[in-house]
Amino acid sequence: MKNENTRNMVIFAVCTAAILILYQVFVMGPQMERRKAAQEAAAAEQTVAPAGGTAGAVPGSTATGALTFVTDRTQALGRVPRIPVSTPTLQGSLSLQGGRIDDLFLKNYRQTIDPSSPYEELFRPQGMEHAYFAQFGWTGQNITGGVPGPNTVWRLTGGSSLTPTTPVTLTWDNGQGLRFTRQIAIDAQYMFTVTDTVANLGTAPVVIAPYGRIERQGVPPALGKTQILHEGAIGTFSKGDGYATTQLKYGDWAKKPREEFESTGGWLGMTDKYWMAALIPPQTEPVKAEFVVTDADHYNIHEARMLGEARTINPGRQITEVQHLFAGAKRNEILSAYEKQYDLPRFIYAIDWGFLFFLTRPIFLLVEFFNGLVGNFGVAILLLTLTIKLIMFPLANKSYESLSKMRKLQPQMEKIKEQHKDDPQAQQKATMELYQKEKINPLAGCLPILVQIPVFYALYKVLYVTIEMRHAPFFGWIRDLSAPDPTNIWTLFGLIPWDPSSAPLIGGLLSHHTGGGFTLALSVLAIIYGFTMWLQQAMNPPAPDPVQRQIFAFMPIVFTFIMAGFPAGLLVYWAWNNILSIAQQYFIMHRFKAENPIDDFFSKLKKTAS
Repeated sequence: MKNENTRNMVIFAVCTAAILILYQVFVMGPQMERRKAAQEAAAAEQTVAPAGGTAGAVPGSTATGALTFVTDRTQALGRVPRIPVSTPTLQGSLSLQGGRIDDLFLKNYRQTIDPSSPYEELFRPQGMEHAYFAQFGWTGQNITGGVPGPNTVWRLTGGSSLTPTTPVTLTWDNGQGLRFTRQIAIDAQYMFTVTDTVANLGTAPVVIAPYGRIERQGVPPALGKTQILHEGAIGTFSKGDGYATTQLKYGDWAKKPREEFESTGGWLGMTDKYWMAALIPPQTEPVKAEFVVTDADHYNIHEARMLGEARTINPGRQITEVQHLFAGAKRNEILSAYEKQYDLPRFIYAIDWGFLFFLTRPIFLLVEFFNGLVGNFGVAILLLTLTIKLIMFPLANKSYESLSKMRKLQPQMEKIKEQHKDDPQAQQKATMELYQKEKINPLAGCLPILVQIPVFYALYKVLYVTIEMRHAPFFGWIRDLSAPDPTNIWTLFGLIPWDPSSAPLIGGLLSHHTGGGFTLALSVLAIIYGFTMWLQQAMNPPAPDPVQRQIFAFMPIVFTFIMAGFPAGLLVYWAWNNILSIAQQYFIMHRFKAENPIDDFFSKLKKTAS
């Protein structure tokens, strides 16, 4: 027994040692190698190069090693000296450590439709999870005394708070003949102007280059989850005689840890659905731009970096660099004004207009114009729909005339089917001869639908991506046209006080969700949409094939459940479009004395009343 116990202990010790060795070789070893490589890469970016080289590279993120996140914003802000920021649109502070712009809230936007809900957050200070900030500086090689880095604490030498009328001035001296002065100004909207001056008070020339970077330490879970919208890296860079816009969604960005560009002017940054932070260099200066992901397995740090042209500062001379930072909401008129003011290429395309931009932008401008007239985006959508119907009126008229004639020919077509029920080819030939005789184009009815599809998608895009539609009310219970109709058939449209999403297993299907998709949570608008779709379909000639007839009969039901999860503004558009189409089609069918469900309904009503 003793020998057996000894043998078992030996086997256990050998197995344990083998497991530890394998774990060290295949788990800990690769992790240490990756960590070492990341540290070496970060060090290489900040290492001083030999004399006579270029001005250096943009310093990497300081979020290396162990980070302890805090949830208390006040605690994170209290770690370093700060300067308050206050404008009509922004509220927050900037850090004297690194001169970071890292604490911003958007005063014109709330997190929910509740007017007392917190302001939307844009930038978040380092030390908190998902820190997000912008930083400017200088980089150089073999500079005695160094240059101000991400952890340098600047001295406030001018101003006490940053407002549109009071810029602030920061100063740092490296103690070896270089004095750095930074003035930060801001306008009444979202544009920061950073004016950096470097004076060489020493006895030897130095080579130095300006940089800017936007850093996001980890991607919040809600970002980059939808296919209809771009969220991630964005930039416009010179290409040939023009400019081209580059976009990298967060998922694709992680697969391409470093994307580099050379450009004259342009801009780059990170964009969310409604907000953006973008670095803007002087538009005549050659710059090197890059999108970088570091430590993707751990902190998942995303950076948009920009390195300006190196220049030499001789003793007794100084140089000045003016850079800009856009940090705010992507409103069409604001982006357009900045595009003209600073001669920025394609800045308006920071809004994701999509591949149908030639439709989405005009539709948006038309809706915005109507909203300016009536003061209600829902009514503006109704006016837009009416405008589109008027534009397509001649095409729709011909289509409905063709459908009315086909409806009148139904008895003759049924007769042809009876005569040639065993000969499909003869049946088709006789049907086509009847169409030719009556001068009917059976495809004419499809044209308005085909035209409506891109318009439908373009309006969906406009409702989904433009901040002007965010929290825009209509009437009654519709308080946000960019969100689904909040009413729910499972609560009897608000009469039963319970949350259907709490139901086990199927709670997700019983509740609303933004962005479309099948849902059982039918709303008032969804039911109106489904009814108008059914009525419009009932006015069309029935499909000749019984299987097709059954499929078409189910389509209004299926689409009602699909459309219920889409934004309320889209259902307002589509239901109103259906109503206008029904009215136009009814007028033409009535004129041609074609059978239709509306006249049938009123005739039955008369018979019942008599």
